[in-house]
Amino acid sequence: MKRARRLSTLTRVTALAALFALAAAALAALLSRWLLPWAAVLAAGGALLPLLAWRVRRVLAPQRALFRALAGAVTAYRDGDYSFGIHWDGGGELGELVDSHNRLGTVLREQRGALVQRELLLDTMVQNTPVAMVLLDPQRRVVLGNLAARKLLGDGTRLEGRGFDALLAAAPQALGEALLHGGDGMFSVGEDEHEDIYHLSRRRFRLNGRRHELILLRLLTSELRRQEVQTWKKVIRVISHELNNSLAPIASLAHSGAELLRRGQLERLPGALATIEERARHLEGFIRDYARFAKLPAPRLAPVAWPRFVERLRDQVAFAYEDHGVDGHARLDAAQMEQCLINLLRNAHESGSAPGEVRLALRRVPGAWRIDVLDRGSGMNEAVMANALLPFYSTKRNGTGLGLALAREICEAHGGRIALQNRDGGGLVVSLLLPD
Repeated sequence: MKRARRLSTLTRVTALAALFALAAAALAALLSRWLLPWAAVLAAGGALLPLLAWRVRRVLAPQRALFRALAGAVTAYRDGDYSFGIHWDGGGELGELVDSHNRLGTVLREQRGALVQRELLLDTMVQNTPVAMVLLDPQRRVVLGNLAARKLLGDGTRLEGRGFDALLAAAPQALGEALLHGGDGMFSVGEDEHEDIYHLSRRRFRLNGRRHELILLRLLTSELRRQEVQTWKKVIRVISHELNNSLAPIASLAHSGAELLRRGQLERLPGALATIEERARHLEGFIRDYARFAKLPAPRLAPVAWPRFVERLRDQVAFAYEDHGVDGHARLDAAQMEQCLINLLRNAHESGSAPGEVRLALRRVPGAWRIDVLDRGSGMNEAVMANALLPFYSTKRNGTGLGLALAREICEAHGGRIALQNRDGGGLVVSLLLPD
C-alpha cells in the first residue's frame, strides 16, 4: 500500500503520457490520409501537447503547493516563528517529510518556550539584584542597565541607548575616578554618616562578535558595618590574648622574684627582673601601636611645598616620582600625611612589586590634589579588597592591619577620601584625593 502511494503521482503522469501517445498515434493515422506520415505525426503531437501539459500541471499542483509551504515554514523558522504546521494527505515519502518537519517545529517551539522562560527568570534576577549592572557596547553606549544602575546613575530613568561618558559626568566624582585605571577597585561616595562604599568590578568579553564591557558596582556599606563589628570583637580578643600572654609571666616572675629575695638568692634575681622588663616593654609597644591609631589627633593644617615634602619622603622610603608638572603648595598636616604615605609606599614594596615599579604620582585636579601610590605586585582579590580598609585586618602573618586603616583615617581627617584599584597588567593603585 505504501509503495502504491509513493508511486501514485508517477503512475498518473506515466498514464497520461501513455494516453497522449495513443491519442497522438490515432490522430496521426487519421491525418496521414491527407499529409505525409512524418507531417501527420508532428501535427498530432502539436495538437495534443498543450492538453498533456495542462493535465500534468493539474496532477503536480498539490506537490508544488506543498513545496511552497515547506519553503515558507523554513523562512519562518529562520525569523524565529515556530508556529507553522503543514498538513499533507498524500502519504508516501512526501508524507514522511511533512511529518518530520512538523516534529521539528514542535521541538523548536518547546525549546523556544523554555528559552523565553529562562530569559524572563534571568531578567528578573538581573533587574532586582542589589548590584548595579551596566553593559556597554564598543561605542560605550549602554546596552543594559538594571534597576540598581538606574538609581545610581540615572535618577531612576532608563539607561539603555545613552552614552556612558555622559552619565559619568553627572555621577559622583569618585565613580569616574575609580573607572580611570581600568581594573577592579573600591571607592566611597558621600561623607560621614551618609558615606557609601562601593566595590567596582569590570569584565570585557565578546558578544555577537563585538567587544562589550560589563561594569558591576556592589554596595558594601552595610556589609562593611557588620564586618567592622566582627573586627572589633576580634581586636578585643587579640588584645586580651596579648595582655594575658604578657601579664601572666610578669605576675609569675614577680612572685618568683619575691621568693628569691626572701631566700636570699640574689644572684638569680637580675634574670627574673630582666625578663619582667622585656615583657613589659613588649606590652608597652603593643599598646602604643594600637593607641596611636585610636587616638589620632586632629590634623594641624599648614602650607606644605610639594617638592620639599616629596624629598623628605624619599629620605625614608624609595620610590619613583611623577609630578605631572606640579609645583605648588597644599594645606596638610605634614607629619600625618608623611606617615600615611610611608605606610602606603612600604605596603607597595611588600606587595611583591619590583622596587623600580613602586611609584608616587601627584597631579592637580579641579579643587583638589590627587596622590597615587602604584605598584606591580599581585594586587588584591575581591575578598581582600572588601576588607582592606578595616582596622586590624591583615593578610600578613605578623601584620597589625593598621597601615591602610591609618591611611584612611588620616586622609578622611583631612577632608579627603581614599580608593583602592587593581591595575590592568597587575598591581595596585591607592589613590588619595585631598581638598585644596
